Formats: sequence, structure tokens, C-alpha cells
Amino acid sequence: MNDNINDISRYNDIINLPHHVSKHRPRMSIQNRAAQFSPFAALTGYDDAIDETARLTDERKDLDESERARLDEKLRSILNQTDSEQEITFTYFQQDEKKSGGEYVSISGIVKKIDYYQRAVILRDGTRIEIEDIIDIIF
Repeated sequence: MNDNINDISRYNDIINLPHHVSKHRPRMSIQNRAAQFSPFAALTGYDDAIDETARLTDERKDLDESERARLDEKLRSILNQTDSEQEITFTYFQQDEKKSGGEYVSISGIVKKIDYYQRAVILRDGTRIEIEDIIDIIF
């Protein structure tokens, strides 16, 4: 027999035989058959890592003295009105847990307590906002 790959005569004994059909196993559906050839994720978590790298974060802004004084005045005003049920909106910096930077978020609520010792504002729903992270307060 010739070792040439293109030599079709090597298959003359089987070329006209009928296709084999198993008597014991059911025929595979077209969907399952196609799934054998579908791509797979060889590097699990790679797409998540790419998405995380592409996600943008903001840098924390440093407030000057006049802005700090304005926020301090607003906090004192809130402290004098702790009995009121007025909803107040705080905009503050929230540090990102996975990478450097973070984002500025706004939250509204009723102030339960201003803790100057631990430097935090505590809302009635239990949310705790560090005073150093606050950049704006809206009554």
C-alpha cells in the first residue's frame, strides 16, 4: 500500500458501507452536537478581570478652607435641628474596595446623630457617613 495521504484507494473497502447507527445509544440532537464545537472560556475570570480594569474610578477632591467652613456651618445647623424630621441630602466620596479611587454618591435621609468624636454623620436608617468624605449638604 502506498503511504501517500491523497491515495483514496486505501479506503475502497469501507467507502460504500452505510453509516453506523447505534442500537443502544440515542442519536445526538443537532443542538448538542453543535455545542461540542462552541468556544469555551479557557481562562476563567479573564473577562471579569478585563472589565474590572476598564472600570473607571474618580479621585478624591480636596476641599479648601472656605468649603470646609461652609460644610462645618451646615453641620452645626443640622445639629441644632436634630429634632426636626427634615430630609437632608449628603454627597460624599465612597472609596472603591477593589482599586484606587472611588465614586461620589448622594444619599438622602433624616439625621439621627452627628458624632463629632468619631467624625461621622449617622442617618436614621443606620447609614454612616464619615465627615471627611462629605463634599456637599443640601437641606
